[in-house]
Amino acid sequence: MDTTLAPTRSNLMKLKDELAFSRLGYDLLDQKRSILVSELLTLVDQAVDYQNRVEKALLEAEETLQDAVMHMGRLRVANLAGSVNIQSSISLSERKVMGVSLPKVDTFFSGDGPFFSPEGTSMLSELAINRYSRALMLMGKMAELKVSIMRLSREVKKTIRKVNALEKLVIPEKEETLKYLTGRIEEQERESFILLKAVKERMEKAK
Repeated sequence: MDTTLAPTRSNLMKLKDELAFSRLGYDLLDQKRSILVSELLTLVDQAVDYQNRVEKALLEAEETLQDAVMHMGRLRVANLAGSVNIQSSISLSERKVMGVSLPKVDTFFSGDGPFFSPEGTSMLSELAINRYSRALMLMGKMAELKVSIMRLSREVKKTIRKVNALEKLVIPEKEETLKYLTGRIEEQERESFILLKAVKERMEKAK
């Protein structure tokens, strides 16, 4: 409570406006917090799913590559790898959630198979390339989700601090100050009324 504020009508009106603004800010920030938390939980669920998908895709790709090595030999597979001509690119964009910039990651590959002559090679080599490409695309999406989660988490923490400050400090303090000012002004008005009444009575007696 601010007891240094002069008990005047203008200060009382100003304080009422500040209190109304603080309550509006609290409502808006509380809504923002709810939306951010909901978005964060959704992304966390997606991240768990993509983590499992990435691990599975990498495992399948590694197993396929090992099978290719078993069928053709390590040297043959290594030589074939040099003939693979695939161009990759990553497109970065963003979207906003309650003012928070979240990344969008898209991975592209150019160059379609088959990359090798079918003579003396196994289709496992082509399959390994496709599975590694798919794993890389999933990893791009996984990176997008993890960065989004980190940014949303920071914003949620900041918003919660602001909401708590308004709820537990700013608004209660202004309410107490408003109550104090209202009481002081009413007390001053009663004193003024009594004083005016006494002056009026003396003037009437003097007549």
